Amino acid sequence: MNEERTPIALTVAGSDSGGGAGIQADLKTFAAFEVYGASALTAVTAQNTLGVTAIHEVPVDVVRAQIDAVATDLGMDAVKTGMLSSAGIIEAVAERLEFHGVGQLVVDPVMVAKGGDRLLREDAVAALVSRLLPLALVCTPNAGEAAVLCGRPVETMGEARDAAQAIHGMGCRNVVVKGGHFGEDAVDVLFDGRAFTEFPARRIATTSTHGTGCTFASAVAAGLARANTVEDAVAQAKAYVTAAIAGAPPIGGGHGPLHHFHAWWSREPAT
Repeated sequence: MNEERTPIALTVAGSDSGGGAGIQADLKTFAAFEVYGASALTAVTAQNTLGVTAIHEVPVDVVRAQIDAVATDLGMDAVKTGMLSSAGIIEAVAERLEFHGVGQLVVDPVMVAKGGDRLLREDAVAALVSRLLPLALVCTPNAGEAAVLCGRPVETMGEARDAAQAIHGMGCRNVVVKGGHFGEDAVDVLFDGRAFTEFPARRIATTSTHGTGCTFASAVAAGLARANTVEDAVAQAKAYVTAAIAGAPPIGGGHGPLHHFHAWWSREPAT
């Protein structure tokens, strides 16, 4: 019997106890794209829609061991990184991904939570640039993250394009600067080293935006795991996140989560 192989994606990220971001959002997204999701946990956070109240980093040797465990048995068609917290964790992750020959890496350069809490130490930004970006097939910064990486403001589409080019120059092969934090519409711009491609969407008036960055990067990784091109994976991710924001029910008292299974869950209550 010839069964089609199941695509597999690994998320290397922190845990969100509120379930809206981090590995929880990543695994939900993988499942929505019919990709088997594995995870390597980098930190445990106590957080909800209002903010982060505690962070506990996972020991570096345990982070390494998780990646090795997945790579040596399940394999991984794509890898997505999220919250990496420290320079030591970044170095360990980069070393293991290099060792296992990961070619389809999506780097979400998570720095600050939706509520403003810092998730990447300031001294770790240099390690992210020098060790991880050169391994990335795709990097997905929002405007604030792009500004930190480039050292200049990103508040217009022109500045987003300039930032994408600058980050590409750091070694990342494709850069998507997300437009959720500037402009009348939410327009993401992809630079592949040769040309720009824009992915527009209407801006949705909502507070259900917790985990949008995690979800977008994971959707890109899922598309790559399913053998899509980078441009197609980004287009599908953009459409998925837009629909997940639009379909999100109000949860919590702050920035609520997206509806990762908006296409499957019934609007009618279960009986």
